[in-house]
Amino acid sequence: MKLASIFGKKSTGDDAERLAERHLHQHGLKTIARNYRCRFGEIDLIMQDGETTVFVEVRYRASQNFGGAAASINFAKQRRVIAAAEHYLADLRHAPRCRFDAILMNKLDAGTINWIKDAFGV
Repeated sequence: MKLASIFGKKSTGDDAERLAERHLHQHGLKTIARNYRCRFGEIDLIMQDGETTVFVEVRYRASQNFGGAAASINFAKQRRVIAAAEHYLADLRHAPRCRFDAILMNKLDAGTINWIKDAFGV
């Protein structure tokens, strides 16, 4: 794989996360953290929705091959995000109410955003 294509994917992913964050801000959520990383995995966005801490997985897929953006959040990915969220929460004095949301896109266009609240059903 050429370096240009790797950087292109990273840039597209960053663009998708910024678009998702902007969309969530427009719906009243506030940003706590971006790209939270630990040994268990990464959380794209950590947001505040009233009293609820929201862990957001952003998925952009230009192609619907292999199921598109939704299908890319498989059980293993969910486990990694949940483990990273538990790591994040371990440093807090009081555990807040939490949920896991997904932002799905097939174009870098706010009109194509599909926001699934409580996507993991945890």
